[in-house]
Amino acid sequence: MIRKTLFLSALSCLMAFASTAQQFKALLFTKTVGWHHESIHEGVTAMRWLADRHDFSLYWTENERMVFNEKALAKYDVVIFLNTTGDVLNDEQQAAFEKFIQSGKGYVGIHSASDTEYEWSWYTQLVGRMFKIHPANQTALIKVEDRNFPGMQLMPDVRWWTDEWYEFGEEKVEGLKYLVSVDESTYNAKVEWKDNKSEGMPDFHPISWYHEFDGGRAFYTALGHLPKTYSDPLFLEHIYGGVFYAATGKGIMAVEEPAGKKKNVKR
Repeated sequence: MIRKTLFLSALSCLMAFASTAQQFKALLFTKTVGWHHESIHEGVTAMRWLADRHDFSLYWTENERMVFNEKALAKYDVVIFLNTTGDVLNDEQQAAFEKFIQSGKGYVGIHSASDTEYEWSWYTQLVGRMFKIHPANQTALIKVEDRNFPGMQLMPDVRWWTDEWYEFGEEKVEGLKYLVSVDESTYNAKVEWKDNKSEGMPDFHPISWYHEFDGGRAFYTALGHLPKTYSDPLFLEHIYGGVFYAATGKGIMAVEEPAGKKKNVKR
């Protein structure tokens, strides 16, 4: 009788744990060595709301020594770089993060995550493109390039949006799949920072993309400079879509080819 009681008690505990287990675990990292964005505070609040809304675990830190090692990272499914800047990880920590991605895990970069770790070649490939320069904050027209990605279904085909419009350097890796672009004809892209000058990106100006990289997954969006951005429902849908994809690998819907074969939409 005692054994049966203990068994039933243990089974009840397991069932209770299974019913409350969150769907994945995310690490939110916001360390800055360069520019510190005012919007980090609002970004952390928004990420906590998303974690509650979508039932995933979220741990926030700016202390890289605590989490960027193999043992600590193994607990997470995705690492989110929110408005990080500069050289935030040492060589040992970089190696641990590379192994994390290589194990099949995910990365999300928001806004100045592309203004981070320029000298770490692997990281620049993970992000896909690196920040080069930006003009003053302006309202411009953004355009959806691909809807076959979580969080893109509700975004209008085109939408006026106010942000800090990052210009990027060349692609650091092949296979980037673009989600959102900005129409440079709708704002003044001309900018000059001493020897760093620009009048915009030729032909195509991407704002958000995703790709598979080195065994794992990566999502990046340049949106997210202004604090109020993080209270916009469509922006939060955009961010969660990237987190969901990077953490789980899900969300890219299969479509039917004329011959009946299925494939993933790629752009």
